[in-house]
Amino acid sequence: MLAQLIHQTARVPTALLIAGLTVAAGCQTSPTAFTSADIDPATGSAVNISSLSTVISQNPQDANGYNVRGTAYGKAGKLREAVADFDTAIKLNPNFYQAYANRALVERRLGQDDKALADYNRALQINPAYAVAYIGRGNLYRQRNQVDLALADLNRAIALDTPDPRAYHNRALLYQASGNHKQAVEDFSKAIAMSPKNAEPFDARGLSYLAMGDYRAALEDFNEAVTLDRESYAAWTNQGLALEKLGDRERAFAAFAKAANLNPNYAPAKAGMKRTSPSGNPRTT
Repeated sequence: MLAQLIHQTARVPTALLIAGLTVAAGCQTSPTAFTSADIDPATGSAVNISSLSTVISQNPQDANGYNVRGTAYGKAGKLREAVADFDTAIKLNPNFYQAYANRALVERRLGQDDKALADYNRALQINPAYAVAYIGRGNLYRQRNQVDLALADLNRAIALDTPDPRAYHNRALLYQASGNHKQAVEDFSKAIAMSPKNAEPFDARGLSYLAMGDYRAALEDFNEAVTLDRESYAAWTNQGLALEKLGDRERAFAAFAKAANLNPNYAPAKAGMKRTSPSGNPRTT
């Protein structure tokens, strides 16, 4: 899914896939996409792409047209076509820093992190105040475990007063990974305030509350996470963990069972069912 490919000239907020983070056995964030804005699901539709192709055919020297269609191809999962459009946009306008950042996102989806890093670097060379590229590069560094570089980029994006909650969310993941849960909670809370309809920051903040021993606060966050994303087996599992910690084994078992139904191969959910099953022989229903 490439709903994050919305770096257009109008600087529409973007989304980025957030990697799962383990802070306790069987405890991790949801593997879904964290969106910082409502993305029109029609962006990657065949009708929209056809319409954009018509616009391009009428003005084939307009770099922005290729950039916009590239985002649509990315949304549709047509990654090679997306790269081709961003290549054309950059050829027509070598200083099109948004297109470099967009291409970097697709390259990451293709497993081409070195190319993505080069494109983020180029985008920032052209526009050193482009917060979107700092966030993207910072997340790349974070997932490479280059903590200092990641933190520097995310701090820079935040210093630029970015409206994108991913800067706070990803910085919180860094704090969380280092055991600084108090600071992580503060940053997750800022991300939630900026984008309250996304499940991931609630799920992630709940993990820090869980690690801090505040099980009721954790449960409140996991409850919100599963309300916002009913298909998140990780969030259901985390809800089960909080309920288990609070001594509510019956509801914990139900949460673990829900997670196991969503993903029968998810070991933490099955382990939770085994721990909390009244019969000691849990079944997925």
